[in-house]
Amino acid sequence: MKKAEIRVKSWPRTSAAASLSVLVLALAACMPGSTIWTPSYEELNTHAPDSFVVAMETSEGPIEITMYREWSPLAVDRAHYLMANDFYAGARFYRVVPGFVAQWGLTGKPVLDSLWQERGIDDEPVVDSNARGTVAFARAGRRTRSFQLFINLADNSRLDDYASGGVLGFPPIGRVNTGMDVVDGLYGAYGQPGDMQDSISAIGSTYLTRTYPQLDSILSTRVVRSWPPR
Repeated sequence: MKKAEIRVKSWPRTSAAASLSVLVLALAACMPGSTIWTPSYEELNTHAPDSFVVAMETSEGPIEITMYREWSPLAVDRAHYLMANDFYAGARFYRVVPGFVAQWGLTGKPVLDSLWQERGIDDEPVVDSNARGTVAFARAGRRTRSFQLFINLADNSRLDDYASGGVLGFPPIGRVNTGMDVVDGLYGAYGQPGDMQDSISAIGSTYLTRTYPQLDSILSTRVVRSWPPR
C-alpha cells in the first residue's frame, strides 16, 4: 500500500448484508447506547453546530479536537453524531505511521462496523489543507466516508488533491487543539499490515488483543463545547 493512500475496508453488498441488518435490529433493543446501532433518519441528517470541541480520552492521554462545519458540512455532521454518542469507545488506533497519519474508526465489533460501512456520505471538496494536526475521514472511493478517521502527523498537503477511486482529495474536518504530543506518542511500531482491516472487520477486538496487544485505544469521546451553544 502506498504511503499516500488512506483507505478503508469495503464490504461487498450481498444478501448477507441484508441478513445482518435484521440481526442488528433484533440486537439493538437490548443493547446500551442503541442509538449507534439503529440511528434514525432525523439523527443522521441533523446539522452539527458551526464548530464544536471534542474531548477524546485515550490510553495515551487526552486529546482535544475542534471541528469546523464550513470545512466539510456532511462529514462534520457525521463526526458530531459519532463523537457525541461515544461511538469510538474501545476503538484502537490500528494504523499509526510515524510522519504520516494515525487512523482509527473500526470499533472491533464486526456487526456494528459492517452496519456503518453501508452509511457512506456524499463526497465534498477540500476546503482546508491536510496540515499537521488536522483530522479527516478515510475513504476507498466514491461515497465511502463513513466512520474511519485519521489525524495528520505531518503536513500532508499532497492529500489535498490526491486522486483515488474516482475522488479527489481528503477534506479535513477539524484540527487538534491540545494533545498533539499524545497523538505523536500513539504506538506505531506495527506499521500498516495489509490484512489488518480485513481481520478486524471479520474477527473484531479479539484479533487485535491477540495479535497487536500494544495498540493504543480510545476510552471515550464527548462534545464539550459548541458554537453557537446548544
